[in-house]
Amino acid sequence: MNADKKFFSKIGLNYLILGITALIFQIILINILGTFNAKLLSDINILAILSSICNYLLPLPIFIYLMRKIESKTLQKEDITPKKFIKYVAISITLMWIGNMVGLLITALLGGTINKEIANPVSELIGSSNILINLLLISFIGPVFEELIFRKVLVDRTIKYGAKVSIILSALIFAFVHGNLNQFFYAFLIGGFFAYVYIKTGKIIYSISMHIIINLMGSIVSLLVGRAVQSLIHNSFNFADFSIVLIYILIVISCIIIGILGLAGYKKARFNGSKTEIYLKNPLKTVFLNYGMIAFILFFTGEIIYQII
Repeated sequence: MNADKKFFSKIGLNYLILGITALIFQIILINILGTFNAKLLSDINILAILSSICNYLLPLPIFIYLMRKIESKTLQKEDITPKKFIKYVAISITLMWIGNMVGLLITALLGGTINKEIANPVSELIGSSNILINLLLISFIGPVFEELIFRKVLVDRTIKYGAKVSIILSALIFAFVHGNLNQFFYAFLIGGFFAYVYIKTGKIIYSISMHIIINLMGSIVSLLVGRAVQSLIHNSFNFADFSIVLIYILIVISCIIIGILGLAGYKKARFNGSKTEIYLKNPLKTVFLNYGMIAFILFFTGEIIYQII
């Protein structure tokens, strides 16, 4: 195995270890909690907190230790205007909707084939858990940790192979780590775009902010809008509920229009200060056909299949 394949094999193995350690911590803590009070395991809010601790906090020292052994590069920093940031947010929302539609279509077709409804664990969590838990874990803590793990740590180490390699790798790893088919497609699209924004600006705060907005839209905002819609359907007309639904529709339509126009303008992206230092003759083969990446993909594909069946 050549040096470049070994490099990407290490990356794959490190993210595999991140996933495995998170799973091990979940099993350990669930068993400990079940021993003390089994009733707590039926509380969706407790499980959401437990999941966040196991996914973000506990495995992080091990993961950082492993990734620090790989040389990183500091990206050139560039500020963006509020107008451009709004454009980036609109593109993110557009990609989220496109990916979500693709995910819904594929899961519906697959569910029809196997005669089973494929559940969306995130939708179930959002609908069942406390709104403050949603706000804290899904809308803030999740985006911060995910952008650091799947954008900053990863891109800083792979950017020497070029922006395209970093973006595709960040998108794919981010999609697989979600561990379910419903989220795979929009996680891939927005993960790749967040990586693009980070490489473009060199400031992780922009992708964190965009990620927070996306998660707020998908959790708290969608929950409030859903409740307003249900209220309008089952109760008498309420101006407050009607206003919430109308404003949401107008914002989404505006974002999609801006997003589509924005995406049409990205024929050839340019990145300041992030020139390709190492050119790969066979990038797909080098990046993905190595022991570490194959093991990573097989593990998380197994998680996705397990979630389906």
